[in-house]
Amino acid sequence: MRFPHRRAPDEPPKQTGPAPAPPRPAPPLRPQQPAQAGVYDWQQDADWQQGAADSQQGASDWQQGAADWRSPHQPQPRPTSPKNIGMDLWRRMSLDAEETADFPPRPPTGGLSYRPDTVCDGWSTHTLDLRLASVRGQQHRWDGRPREDDAAAAWDPSTGAVVIAVADGVSDARQPHIGSQLACRSAVDELLKQVREGGGFVTDWQKLLSTVHWQLREQAGRLLRTPDAGVAETAELLATTLVAGVATPTPEGVQVALLSVGDSGVWQIKHEELYPMLGGKTAGADGLLSSAVQPLPYVPRDFRPLEFRLEPGSVLLVGTDGFGDPVGDGRGMVGRLFADQLRRPVPPLGFAHLLDFARETFDDDRTLIALWPRDRERTEP
Repeated sequence: MRFPHRRAPDEPPKQTGPAPAPPRPAPPLRPQQPAQAGVYDWQQDADWQQGAADSQQGASDWQQGAADWRSPHQPQPRPTSPKNIGMDLWRRMSLDAEETADFPPRPPTGGLSYRPDTVCDGWSTHTLDLRLASVRGQQHRWDGRPREDDAAAAWDPSTGAVVIAVADGVSDARQPHIGSQLACRSAVDELLKQVREGGGFVTDWQKLLSTVHWQLREQAGRLLRTPDAGVAETAELLATTLVAGVATPTPEGVQVALLSVGDSGVWQIKHEELYPMLGGKTAGADGLLSSAVQPLPYVPRDFRPLEFRLEPGSVLLVGTDGFGDPVGDGRGMVGRLFADQLRRPVPPLGFAHLLDFARETFDDDRTLIALWPRDRERTEP
């Protein structure tokens, strides 16, 4: 979509290149010698040489000043020292030929509890590196709606297992941000309980879904002030998607098991390629992607967790459709960007900045968790 902040047709275009260079300081003219045959003034010649040296230094200072002026107006190499860090470093990356204009995000309205625009996290265990980020989409920033995505992660020291959950509140619900947050927290709590009792593995997926189901219904009952909120009432208030699971270190490698409800998905980066593994939107008979989902609190009758081994050198990605839609099959511009940038763990702030890219028509909230198996080259924490 196009926002009202875009440049009007009759508005002069913004200057994108460097400003016209200021005139270079001209070297001083060599002083004229007195017309005396056979007489050479050594002092005058020394003065001229000093003036020429001063002029050369001035030209060098001018070139440095011009370079300093250009730095915030055109792409520059990654800074190598604090003095080179500028505010433009953190502007949203635009992946379109036409740069997406920035605008001040509006605060969430409607008397909602505090909900930050962006969250990020990152830590490492002996076997895994984790990064987590959730960012509000441009549409919600413009409308003043809260971020409807959420994510959570935790580590069990006794087994080394890392449990994760990603949720996307359904926009048609009245309080989707509460539903996604509650789904992630309750899923992680139940997963931690099961891995502690099951030696690092999930033992009852049905119980996981049932736990999230009843947590949503109880919360709906509190919000609606009714002792028994039905499934339909809960869905109208707190409907959310969910991807949850565990990554367990074993002697054979990191074993992953994940379950998806709705259109949030799972991807993997392997051999420098990004490809989908689970979830995401489905294409209809007309070839168009459908946004219709069967979210929680509805519990699917048939479900089967995705189980596989996360090989060294690969990356596991779990995210919402705000990430999955622009990624598509992983072979486009966004897929190549993430496959290239996430070869190795990035700083948590850099991970959030990467996720908050700008591309025309993709303005939904985005949430992503990434897991890297640690190799022997990376030291243990």
